[in-house]
Amino acid sequence: MLFETRIYNLRNIDTGIGMIIDCHGHYTTAPPELGHYREQQKAELESDPDHAAIKGVIDISDDQICESLEGAQLKLQRERGTDMTIFSPRASWMGHHIGNESTSKYWTEHCNELIYRITQLYPENFIGVAQLPQSPDAGLETSIAELERCVSEFGFVGCNLSPDPSGGYWTSPPLGDRYWYPMYEKMVELDVPAMIHVSAACNPAFHTTGSHYLGADTTAFMQLMTSDITRDFPTIKFVIPHGGGAVPYHWGRFRGLADMMGRPPLDELLMDNVYFDTCVYHQAGIDLLLDVIPLKNILFASEMVGAVRGVDPETGHYFDDTRRYIDNNKILSDENRQAIFEHNTRRVYSRLGVD
Repeated sequence: MLFETRIYNLRNIDTGIGMIIDCHGHYTTAPPELGHYREQQKAELESDPDHAAIKGVIDISDDQICESLEGAQLKLQRERGTDMTIFSPRASWMGHHIGNESTSKYWTEHCNELIYRITQLYPENFIGVAQLPQSPDAGLETSIAELERCVSEFGFVGCNLSPDPSGGYWTSPPLGDRYWYPMYEKMVELDVPAMIHVSAACNPAFHTTGSHYLGADTTAFMQLMTSDITRDFPTIKFVIPHGGGAVPYHWGRFRGLADMMGRPPLDELLMDNVYFDTCVYHQAGIDLLLDVIPLKNILFASEMVGAVRGVDPETGHYFDDTRRYIDNNKILSDENRQAIFEHNTRRVYSRLGVD
């Protein structure tokens, strides 16, 4: 398996440390031509909301892609000592609520094709995860086709699935509804996980990265908990980002609700299928995540050059330098750290290859 071989070549022989795989990265530094294409789409929709999009061409050179990464994600990989990022298009720009199904289809294809080009330019640093061309009130056929294309043709290892393509109005059925089942069937067939990740909020009640993202993470967990998804798809895998939203902090509440609702215990119901990343931007938050959630369910991630890009004045380090929090946890053994940094991610993103 080509991608597996490339990953193993990255092992740090001198230190004896295995790889550090960041399971949550977005291409937030794309050249401006990508944004120009999107603005053109929006302009066409202003005159005709039902405008049937055509794909067109976005003229971005390899040199532009390299320049966009060298001073950002690649620089931070080197500085922070991480090896590979599981990389997807910019989450807040997925914008499923914009336009119609044709709008989302061609926008998504361009975004995914840029990620593929990155994986070809830097095969030892990035591997792809697919954006899906979801659209409110549309079926999932186009999204399923795009997932298959990205996995089969581009070597992608997962997808980002939004439970709310309306952008904060939550008009879609909950994740346990049969509406979603064709997507789950394709995920299982391809053996790829879905990171449950919403996009920008167009509802003014929500701040995109401060409330909409974290609220969606929490909502998704509750929807999974009250569904039969893991019974119907025993091998399906979901990653809930941003440390699981409010879930770890309120683990007792969710355990109690499961009991009151007559559901199986959470360990039995979900914890062979649902995983949490470490995009939590302070030491106490990571420590709580590690105290509450089983080790096997935690995947290293930073979402660097993402929602929170500044330096923490209390520590002098970047908020999103999450490796530091794992390294500084006082309870983890070296073996446990490596499980979080690499082995758990290989199990969940199984197309990477298992150690």
